[in-house]
Amino acid sequence: MRFSIARLGYLLAFLAVVGYATVTLRGPRGLHTLFEKKVEIRAMEERNERLAREIERKREHIRRLADNPAEQELEIRDRLKLVNPKDKVFITGDPAKK
Repeated sequence: MRFSIARLGYLLAFLAVVGYATVTLRGPRGLHTLFEKKVEIRAMEERNERLAREIERKREHIRRLADNPAEQELEIRDRLKLVNPKDKVFITGDPAKK
């Protein structure tokens, strides 16, 4: 009798542990959420890598502009849409309709 009661106790304890593990792993903070978080982390790491490359590209562009005054002038003229008085400007395309 003692042997079967001990065995029943172990069986109940085992079932309780299995039940708790099942509820914990399948709950709102379980394995599915863990996998979603890993995917989200990977996407953010890829985004960070892409942004780091873009930052490095822009830093290199700034270094080139700092070293070359002619390139600085071209960049300024391009961004501000300025024209040197010696330049000839040709406007192509349809005229703006009013």
